[in-house]
Amino acid sequence: MKCIINRRAKFSASHRYWLPELDEPENQRLFGLCSRFPGHGHNYELYVSLEGELDKYGMVENLSTVKKVIKEEVTSQLDYAYLNDVWSEFQETLPTTENIARIIWQKLAPRLSLVKIKLYEHPELWAEYQGKDMEASLTVKTHFSAAHRLALPELSLQENTEIYGKCARVNGHGHNYHLEVTVVGNIDSRTGMLIDLGALQQVIDDRVVEPFDHTFLNKDIPYFAEVVPTAENIALYIAQILRSPIVELGAELDKIKLIESPNNSCEIYCRQSVVDHSQAQTPEAAIAV
Repeated sequence: MKCIINRRAKFSASHRYWLPELDEPENQRLFGLCSRFPGHGHNYELYVSLEGELDKYGMVENLSTVKKVIKEEVTSQLDYAYLNDVWSEFQETLPTTENIARIIWQKLAPRLSLVKIKLYEHPELWAEYQGKDMEASLTVKTHFSAAHRLALPELSLQENTEIYGKCARVNGHGHNYHLEVTVVGNIDSRTGMLIDLGALQQVIDDRVVEPFDHTFLNKDIPYFAEVVPTAENIALYIAQILRSPIVELGAELDKIKLIESPNNSCEIYCRQSVVDHSQAQTPEAAIAV
């Protein structure tokens, strides 16, 4: 039986997004504040995932060995370093979060049975890499606050209460929603970017956060006048409205995760298909709750 184990590590480092073959205005256009001299820093959090059969000791890999390899190959070299200079690979392709994850995979793969590298630049931005050439994913986390009521208009209050419980109360209730948008694409061999992060954040803000924030979804978002705004339906709708703009930015929408509360969240896996609500007979098939 195969098992996946995960090992966490941390390092603090600085980097700068700057291509010497471009002039200052072009670097600023491409990279914004990240192009500023002499750079900026992050407290990175790294998760290394390994897969294998359990040995006679009940382990996929001895964690002491894993820890040693990660320290030797990664953290001892990157901690308190200026990333642009520390590894030669970052002379060819800039040390973006997604590209750092890719190069870490290359450093560890000869010694560990990797299945995934996950690298947090900060709690609201992280990348994942699974050894697929230049393909990686990038996740942006944001939030909005909104109210909703769960009820079908053709049913009585009693009938809606039987289905939705307290969520059917006539004046509704609110949540502080946390939204994770994951995109997938190929890392550019020079810039290290799989998508223009500033443009992605702007799309999310313009299409989701600003329209949804501090609204009563049933009344302020026309879509939910006809569709019950469960967490599942909200996530489906967000997937539908973000898919095309993200394609226009050169990437693909991979996953939407909507966290309604610490006890309730749902995930929409978008690369398989984004289900149009009018055609969805069993939307739960696309959802992990």
